[in-house]
Amino acid sequence: MAWWWGLSQKLALILLLALALPSSSVLAGPVVDRIKASGVIRCGGVPRPGLVGQPTDGRRASGLYLDLCRAIGAALLGQDGKVEFHAYDSDQAFARVADGADDLFFLDGSEIGDHSLAGAATPGPPVYFISTAAMVHGDASIREVSDLASKSICFYQGDDAHLSLEAAMAARRLDFVRMGYMEYGELRDAYAARICDAEVGESGDLAAARLAERSAPTSRILAEPLAAFPVFAATPASDPRWSAIVAWATYALQRAELPATAWRAAGLRSLPVEGRDLGLPEDWATRVVGAAGSYAEIYARNLGESSPLKLPRGANALSELGGLFVTPSRE
Repeated sequence: MAWWWGLSQKLALILLLALALPSSSVLAGPVVDRIKASGVIRCGGVPRPGLVGQPTDGRRASGLYLDLCRAIGAALLGQDGKVEFHAYDSDQAFARVADGADDLFFLDGSEIGDHSLAGAATPGPPVYFISTAAMVHGDASIREVSDLASKSICFYQGDDAHLSLEAAMAARRLDFVRMGYMEYGELRDAYAARICDAEVGESGDLAAARLAERSAPTSRILAEPLAAFPVFAATPASDPRWSAIVAWATYALQRAELPATAWRAAGLRSLPVEGRDLGLPEDWATRVVGAAGSYAEIYARNLGESSPLKLPRGANALSELGGLFVTPSRE
């Protein structure tokens, strides 16, 4: 039994050393260590209008994803941290997720499933709800989805917007004239030529297409979406501490705009965690919001009223304000 006694002494010594370490060291993980050592947070996502893209002035990529990346990175790096963004615009590009080459991935469920990433990426909170919608000509009398009954509708054959359209009209027991295309250019040309009364697609793509119109009044995107699905702030499965930081930083951005009431704490004061719980300085939430503004400001700048796209918040607001973001809070 001497061997067991010796092993027990070694295990006890290891346990004592572990308990003696600061809590932040116990929580430290490979992604957190890598970000701190390099001073860079590496993010990636699929390019979409307003989410990530090249601005017309040709300077640098911008979008909601990049602002979120910068803000979340500030939790660890402060205002001096750098952002490196990678566009997942091909099957090969998604290898960065599988290999853990990036620190933060903006992914929807289809992207995770289609590229077999469920074991490599841990989904965090939603950061954006992509909606599929219908766009109609500016002078049309169509105001809501039910008004599309018997109308000719252009769509890309078999994509999410087409499937959402079929489901929405079937649920309302309404029929319509199907105008399916296999080329997006042909679809847009048919809509511009008024061969169809409406075009369906992701709301960001529709808003971008609307910017190119030369006739007035410009097209309208119906406020009632056909469907909506979330994009998650996903992280490498190798570092639970980093996953927690990303989740709470996202909640901080989303809650920052929330006003105080007689029944509810205001903004960042309503967060139920302290910096020490995450191994972060006590001003971590202020650093996050200070890097790029609140989620409301980020949205307005990239997709909302302060952007060319002019997309309303809709689902992309806190549940308390009529949206779909549900966040933990201190009551």
